[in-house]
Amino acid sequence: MKKYIFILLVTIVILPSCINEPVTEPNTHEGNFQSLWKIIDTRYCYLDYKKINWDSIYTVYHQQVPAATGQIPFFDLMGKMLDELKDGHVNLYSQFDLSRYWKWFQDYPSNFSSDLIYTTRYLSENYRIAGGFNYGKINNNQIGYIYYGSFSDAFSDANMAYALNSFSNCRALIIDVRNNGGGSLDQSKQLASYFFKKTTVTGYIRHKTGDGHSDFSNPVEIITPAHPTIQWQRPVAILTNRMSFSATNDFVNRMTIAPNAIIVGDRTGGGGGLPLSSELPNGWLVRFSSSPMYNIAMENTEFGIDPYIQVALSAADQANGIDTIIERAITALK
Repeated sequence: MKKYIFILLVTIVILPSCINEPVTEPNTHEGNFQSLWKIIDTRYCYLDYKKINWDSIYTVYHQQVPAATGQIPFFDLMGKMLDELKDGHVNLYSQFDLSRYWKWFQDYPSNFSSDLIYTTRYLSENYRIAGGFNYGKINNNQIGYIYYGSFSDAFSDANMAYALNSFSNCRALIIDVRNNGGGSLDQSKQLASYFFKKTTVTGYIRHKTGDGHSDFSNPVEIITPAHPTIQWQRPVAILTNRMSFSATNDFVNRMTIAPNAIIVGDRTGGGGGLPLSSELPNGWLVRFSSSPMYNIAMENTEFGIDPYIQVALSAADQANGIDTIIERAITALK
């Protein structure tokens, strides 16, 4: 199933820019190595931005190919080469494994505990569920709270309307997207639309136009529409941590300029490159960042977005059943 999804992405992104796939190599270890290296060299969008010397990486890993006998050692070698990109959107898919780079969040404090948000102090056990939203009232029913754990979990306008209507007597709202690893960019745009009064340019994206590391199109506007009937026009706090990644990073970027919105917590995990995939001669798929996305000031969002209010989850608070980040958001909303 994933293979067909990735092929669709290739159709959407590659064809408009008229870029051809690299020449097909023979299905050997050497051919597959050359194919993978060339795909990243010509299609990956952050080599210059991250100051990665991809030619030197070629030299280091190419000399190890003869010793990588067998499928698994060769797969591991290719995965280690991709790790040099330090990108959570980069994966190598085979029939027996998936390479992944996780240090973008593992090297940072988690700043989230699901055990805390389902205590009686916050959502308790009686929270409601609408689409992907878990929601209820906190702070003596003065503040609405929505936890949204994945932009892969669908929601509808009706889901949001029910949630916001239940908060009609609340003076503020918290949207918690900590540990939300991303999903659909369409749902990111939809969720943000409930917090804008008018259609707004909230960022930019560029697409590869050639094989050079910096061959990009002119910036294309990313638009966040204002929902015509569902609009929350009171204060809203967005809670973030390092695992707020990809589509969640996009949502946070949109919300940085939403009226009445503040971002509270830790820097997001980034993942600002729109991913697509390509196939190696042996059938393995490589996913990679292809189109860089920017904030309204044309600053790259690949390495994450800083909150307005930086706050970490205190171990002492956690031991006492208190979520420091939620509490700081409540104080800010007051």
